[in-house]
Amino acid sequence: MKTFTVEEVAQHNKPGDLWIIIDSNVYDISKFAQLHPGGVGVLTTKNIAGQDATQAFYGLHRQEVLHRPQYNRLQIGRIQGQEPVIVASASDVSSVPYAEPTWLSAGYYSPYYTESHKTFHKEVRKFFAEVVYPDAVRCEENGKRVSQDVVDKLCETNLLAMRLGKGKHLEGKTLMGGIIKPEEFDHFHELIINYELGRMGTRGYVDGLLAGNVIGLPPVINFGSPELKARIVPEVLSGKKFICLAITEAFAGSDVSGLQTTAERDGDYWVINGTKKWITNGMFADYFTVACRTDGGYTVILVPRCEEVETKAIKTAYSATAGTAYVTFDNVRVPVGNTLGKVGSGMQVILSNFNHERWMIICTALSAQRRIVEECLKWSNQRVAFGKPLNSQAVIRAKLASMIARVESAQNWLESITHQMNNMSYSEQSNKLAGPIALLKQYVTRTGRETAEDATQIFGGRGVTVSGMGKLIENFHRTSPYDAILGGAEDVMGDLGVRQAIRKMPQNARL
Repeated sequence: MKTFTVEEVAQHNKPGDLWIIIDSNVYDISKFAQLHPGGVGVLTTKNIAGQDATQAFYGLHRQEVLHRPQYNRLQIGRIQGQEPVIVASASDVSSVPYAEPTWLSAGYYSPYYTESHKTFHKEVRKFFAEVVYPDAVRCEENGKRVSQDVVDKLCETNLLAMRLGKGKHLEGKTLMGGIIKPEEFDHFHELIINYELGRMGTRGYVDGLLAGNVIGLPPVINFGSPELKARIVPEVLSGKKFICLAITEAFAGSDVSGLQTTAERDGDYWVINGTKKWITNGMFADYFTVACRTDGGYTVILVPRCEEVETKAIKTAYSATAGTAYVTFDNVRVPVGNTLGKVGSGMQVILSNFNHERWMIICTALSAQRRIVEECLKWSNQRVAFGKPLNSQAVIRAKLASMIARVESAQNWLESITHQMNNMSYSEQSNKLAGPIALLKQYVTRTGRETAEDATQIFGGRGVTVSGMGKLIENFHRTSPYDAILGGAEDVMGDLGVRQAIRKMPQNARL
């Protein structure tokens, strides 16, 4: 690469002949200046033209801007005897304090994570950075569903299957190219996948990346007949078909017992009528795991997409890439063999699925919140206001302290619960962890919105701008309320956790 001295660059300081230095790299912006979105005048000032514009650049732009092809080709060389300081890639572990859980930070220890987890994390982060993130950015903006190419690669590595957690569905599969055996896979490996998904900062895509599979397929695996499982599970885990969970209705959200969709028996078929609302991935799902009222009580039935199933897109505050749908069932005939579990035992099927769904939401929501902490630490360090870095102000440091305390406390609570999940049977988890998971979900989602408010204040106008420096802050501020609703509303979660604790109060407990 060609090298220049600072003095040589300084000679190119006027319109038509304009060079600048950014992080020791030299850029010829002579032609680009006329196209600069901020106007040519910004680039021809005495502090920019022919000068080191590093501080000015990072006061306005994200690092990723320099990597775009149209800007990357403007680089013509480097300053003699200097090397760029900002060289971290998207797959690197961040060295910013509190940007990563402590187990990923150099010099820290954890009782939960092994070398297997560290090796697995390295490969998963690389996969998300190279394969998933570019698609996430596109889909977040254009609202289209996850590309089939990404789905195919998810299935090749069996990440799609691993998102369901540990279990028999992983037997015989090669996980992440063989770096981990199915019998070694645990909930901390699964947590890592959710962590990497959440930290991308593309909330709609978090659900769009087949969250419907994660919550819609387990009832088939756990309660479907052998014949049904043999047919449906391979289709879904190979990415050939998609499935979603259809529980919520306009008439019944967190009040699952208020469901009004009906299924009436007609010989060897169920005839289903009713509607479902806010169904994640419903717009492109091939199968719907549907909760219905039957004569014998609540029953869950697997419904294939057909002419009698209609889906309409629901416009929400986050990207249409999630495929959020209003679903109508109009005399849909479904074989009785598609019943999941026993007739009348649907509530057991539904409730048994909630713990894992809520745990997954906690993982991605906390990861997204931690990413916001990293963004705020970086911005407050590089943003200059009143002649000093933003973090020189006590009020900013106080906000950062609260943000850090929230994510670190939630991280430790989450890892404790995940450890219990690894060592408890499915029935034990239902008995002992439903309350703690519900309370943790309430805590993470409430603190998430507090962090969103603090982050917006730190970023100012940039925090409410869809693109540019504060784009992750804007996305998080706009979409963090979703986690407070999906999988059970916050207040319901808090009440559930306390009610479970009250039921377990010992009879001899007195002050």
